[in-house]
Amino acid sequence: MSHHATARRVASGTGATLALAVVGVTATGGAAHADDAYTVRSGDTVSHIATRTGTTVAAIARANALADVSRIRIGQVLTIPTSSSAAPAAAPAAVAPAAGSYTVASGDTVSHIAAKLGTSVQAIVAANGLDARAFIRVGQTLTVPGSTAAAAAAPAPAAAAQAAGSVSHTVRSGETVTAIAAKHGATVAAIVAANGLDSRALIRIGQTLTVPVPAAAPAPAAVGNTFAGRTYADSVVAAANANLTTLRSSGTPSKAEMQAKVAATARALGVDPALAQAVAFQESGFKHAVVSPANAIGTMQVIPTSGQWASDLVGRQLNLVNPDDNVTAGVAILRALVSNAPDLPTAIAGYYQGAASVKKNGMFADTRRYVANVQTHMTRFR
Repeated sequence: MSHHATARRVASGTGATLALAVVGVTATGGAAHADDAYTVRSGDTVSHIATRTGTTVAAIARANALADVSRIRIGQVLTIPTSSSAAPAAAPAAVAPAAGSYTVASGDTVSHIAAKLGTSVQAIVAANGLDARAFIRVGQTLTVPGSTAAAAAAPAPAAAAQAAGSVSHTVRSGETVTAIAAKHGATVAAIVAANGLDSRALIRIGQTLTVPVPAAAPAPAAVGNTFAGRTYADSVVAAANANLTTLRSSGTPSKAEMQAKVAATARALGVDPALAQAVAFQESGFKHAVVSPANAIGTMQVIPTSGQWASDLVGRQLNLVNPDDNVTAGVAILRALVSNAPDLPTAIAGYYQGAASVKKNGMFADTRRYVANVQTHMTRFR
């Protein structure tokens, strides 16, 4: 009996956004080039390493599946994408329909110029063959790729961020622009542009920074009463909304943290971590503050009756709103299904459709699609 035992289709969403960049690394890792390795030293930050090696913070984060770029450790070996792998990031500027020239004035930095003309630091560096430190001199004439076209098409990223609002931040000992950006939900590029920092994003203790912050996203809608053509009882939907309210008010973990919980719990309970992660990804995209119209709760999308079964399986009462208990419930159910099913596809189908229903009716069409999706996801988590 799975969390879908009372309905054929109650999964919430397809989980299109993966918390860690695992899939992205796999996809980009196939390019025909050799990346460099870099061992983290004392005082290093990802932004400093990116500047020193001529790549970007985003590229390093993707290549190393860093969930939080402010957390690297001394001795850690990072994969540094080579210029060939970083080239696609500069491509849009290089093929822009218009390019202009700019004469460097006293006090100018590449960051200032990029923000002023609506282009990027990387595009100017690439167009002018500047080194990783992006050094320029007064009187130098720079080629600015697509500056006119870019400025006409959209405001500079910093300007757009400023329109959403900003906060002041006084730099404390040990802080980096990367850490400050993460703390306020901003971007390194926006802080650099808003404060006229150079390409190394150097800051000093006591400095007051303007931190552009994005506008708050609208609150997610409440749980409705229909899904995939099915309508659910008012009492079920009311319970689902109550659980959703609890989840939203409880400070749920990030998607990266939930994915880590799923993998660790699977290993602890003797379940294939790739299977558990694939199911969680298909069910919720590793999001925990989600509830379906059938009152399937959290990352593993477990309904209360299945949660009670899972509690019996593990020998303690599980609270499906609790992130750890939710994952434990889903993984325990998977373990039971795998143990009792004749093959893996049937076990996966049982999680979605309900084992009893699969045995009685076979797999429904949407169940077959679900099984195929989960098996595809499993290859990504090997």
